[in-house]
Amino acid sequence: MNQPIDIPETLSTAIEQFLRYIQVERRLSPVTVENYHRQLTALAQMMVAMNICEWKSLESQHVRMLLAKSHRSGLQPTSLALRFSALRSFLDWQVAQGMLDVNPAKGIRTPKSGRHLPKNMDVDEVSQLMNIDLKDPLSVRDRTMLEVMYGAGLRLSELTNLNISDIDMNEGEVRVLGKGSKERKVPLGRKALEWLQNWFPMRELYAPEDKAVFISTQSGKRLSVRSVQKRFELWGIKQGLSSHVNPHKLRHSFATHLLESSGDLRAVQELLGHANLSTTQVYTHLDFQHLAKVYDAAHPRAKREKS
Repeated sequence: MNQPIDIPETLSTAIEQFLRYIQVERRLSPVTVENYHRQLTALAQMMVAMNICEWKSLESQHVRMLLAKSHRSGLQPTSLALRFSALRSFLDWQVAQGMLDVNPAKGIRTPKSGRHLPKNMDVDEVSQLMNIDLKDPLSVRDRTMLEVMYGAGLRLSELTNLNISDIDMNEGEVRVLGKGSKERKVPLGRKALEWLQNWFPMRELYAPEDKAVFISTQSGKRLSVRSVQKRFELWGIKQGLSSHVNPHKLRHSFATHLLESSGDLRAVQELLGHANLSTTQVYTHLDFQHLAKVYDAAHPRAKREKS
């Protein structure tokens, strides 16, 4: 097993400054900041192995060598694109700060990868997953999380960051702080509201330390992202679902089911908090047979004459 390579200050200092910048000024999520940290650290270690110990010494051919080395190490195209994106953004920032004259990663492309379409659960699978009773507060909390995630189409970080003040039970909506600190309001739905009403009185039994909606029944503290992932996975197994259950899959199921019923891509874009419609088009993918049925039923030129 290879020992990790120590990174000299001539490389690490700029990485630390950049991470503070995206965390404090750009207000990117902790998960995104950690991804940048991991990718830039890996690149810096490879640079040291290539005897490059200053960012200003990095040239275009070196960037290509870093990508080739990452590819040979088994990095998949999607992960390779993520690593290169982190490097390019970091070098752009250095240019803006006057640390570099030019970005040596400009004009270099990563290998194209096939578009990954997230999988969703069908309505029956969602109903099977949600078939959790009122036996204990832990089950009630988990059922409420599942209902809110599916009912409002939240991101995982948005779910864990929810505070009591974000929930408007009278209006039946939730205020969400999404990517880039953009705020949006999303309807919760009848079932999510019902289970929030079940959970709130039980929540007080654990002397919560903050205003988080979802807390640990052991510590009273806000639930972590990893804890939610584990609970969702556990319920998928308990409820006998054949596919792996995770928060992203529930968010995608929310979007897909809405789009299948309404066909309103713009509305789904707003509910999901996507800045670009192209993101929604991939994220709320409909199979071609469904689109063909809609087209055949609705378009004047598609309707076949009866014989």
